[in-house]
Amino acid sequence: MKKIKIAFLHLLPLAGNITHNQQLIEKALTLIQDKKVDWFLTPELAVSGLQFSKKFGTNWINRQPDEWMTNFIKLVKTVNVNVFLGCPEKSADGKLYNTVFVINRSGELIGKQRKISSVTDDWSTSGEFIEPINVEGSKVGIVICADAYTNHVSNTLLAKGAEIIIAPSSWGPGLHGPNGEWEQRSVETNLPFIVCNRTGEDETVSFWEAESSVIKNGKRLLAYQSKQSAVVTFDWDLDRNELLSKEFEVLEML
Repeated sequence: MKKIKIAFLHLLPLAGNITHNQQLIEKALTLIQDKKVDWFLTPELAVSGLQFSKKFGTNWINRQPDEWMTNFIKLVKTVNVNVFLGCPEKSADGKLYNTVFVINRSGELIGKQRKISSVTDDWSTSGEFIEPINVEGSKVGIVICADAYTNHVSNTLLAKGAEIIIAPSSWGPGLHGPNGEWEQRSVETNLPFIVCNRTGEDETVSFWEAESSVIKNGKRLLAYQSKQSAVVTFDWDLDRNELLSKEFEVLEML
């Protein structure tokens, strides 16, 4: 059995308030410092909020790692955890992407996945590459929010050897809310989906009832929603891809 502890940051970000969101992420990371967490997950666009461009524009988006992420990587090393961080980025040719970065516990930026579907992101460019990332011997696939609408991304990750799927999301209930997509993708791939969602609201979207969840074989084994930022943790067996915890441990961020 290869037991690891996984933490969700079920975040209440403020769209466009970059400094506020960065400070919340840092606070959450320090909160788990003594919890022996192995993987720390943030939702999609944790640094910016989903609809930041309507309030704050895109001129602030940098090539990564910028000054803040460089300092954040040092904090990651101090806490001794692997982090999946949702943050916009600018490429060398000036294109903008909705990206999840993977930072290992040694303080190394070991990979990233750019969101493939950009239909709802009027500022971002669709990513071109879909590859699992090796995190301490486990091949981890990343499916960012609406990339779960179809089976393209998840099936590609499966074909390339992914053993587990991380799904950083900003996806709340409503007209275009999740309707069994994560569950269906888990059935098709026979891989667990670890969904890190968020709470709060942006300009036109509400996330108050959005759930972070652990999904396997089409079933939600654990689910969590809240009205404030919180860190929730659970234990997972990587060898057998099985949930070990009966419930989440919740660390509220007051």
